[in-house]
Amino acid sequence: MKSFRDKRRDNRPPAKGRTEHARPQPGTVPVRPEARQPRHETKPDDRSDPKPAPRILARREGVLPTERLPVILEVAPNQDYALLDSGAGEKLEQYGPYRIVRPEGQAIWQKALPARDWDRADAIFTGDTDEEGIGRWRFPKVPLGETWPMRHDGIDYLGRFTSFRHVGVFPEQASHWDHMASQIVAAKRPVKVLNLFGYTGLASLVAARAGAEVTHVDASKKAVGWARENQEMAGLGSKPIRWIVDDAVKFAEREERRGSRYDIILFDPPAYGRGPKGEVWQLFEDLPGLTDLCRAILTPKPLTVVLTAYSIRASFFAIHALMRDTFAGMGGTVESGELIIREQSAGRTLSTSLFSRWVA
Repeated sequence: MKSFRDKRRDNRPPAKGRTEHARPQPGTVPVRPEARQPRHETKPDDRSDPKPAPRILARREGVLPTERLPVILEVAPNQDYALLDSGAGEKLEQYGPYRIVRPEGQAIWQKALPARDWDRADAIFTGDTDEEGIGRWRFPKVPLGETWPMRHDGIDYLGRFTSFRHVGVFPEQASHWDHMASQIVAAKRPVKVLNLFGYTGLASLVAARAGAEVTHVDASKKAVGWARENQEMAGLGSKPIRWIVDDAVKFAEREERRGSRYDIILFDPPAYGRGPKGEVWQLFEDLPGLTDLCRAILTPKPLTVVLTAYSIRASFFAIHALMRDTFAGMGGTVESGELIIREQSAGRTLSTSLFSRWVA
């Protein structure tokens, strides 16, 4: 559920103050007092390390993994979330108790439901629809609080109205979460999961509930604070989740030097972003190095590596080729395609992102 999926202008420079997370971070998320924080939070470490030399990349020898494409992973309406309708540049969604209207640039068709159904919305995002700016929510019925209780597959968490139009969950990612959970359970052994650009933590909670030991990394302290709130709300406070506020690339580099290894890695980088100390991330320049790092920190018997890419001007074939080249000689299969959400009103589909995943 890594936010801020709708960025359309890929060739803009990094916005001042943006984090390296896969979406602009909510600016109003309170961080809970230290006395109430779970014990597993870890602050950025090794800050005095000298900046490492640029990673030298070379094409790997070995047979390429088999390939499966295109793969379309679909999320259908359910009791927790539904895409009710879409069109004319907007989408109408049901998040738990609330009906929400937000901009959606890809909805270039016409709305299927009558205006009276859209007029029943509890919250409408208005104002500046550019994710580099600050927008606002309008509540047509009654003023709503900043947060509200939500649920995914029995996991309770907090929805939140942020100034960047997002609400803290990306339902299309449920396909990846289900796949990851099934792998953890089927492994019948201890499994370590690394969730880079982890945002509000639903993927981490799904992995922990399935029995994994999880390391969750995000550059935004506010997002990690929100994720820790979600852990407590979900009743998973005793699960082994290590919450880390850090730059994803720097953290992965340290893990490689320390010999730390993972069975499953999820990474959901932004097109552009900044880390907590101003580190600049540009996807087309930096993604090959991070993908190579992810291979380097896998255990001898890994399970999967999942890459999701939002709002980039590229086909999924680009990241598919990158993943196959990176995992050459390791066997397995690279599956690539799109994550989509099935609309309830007319049965149309809304594409949300590209993905590529290597499965052992």
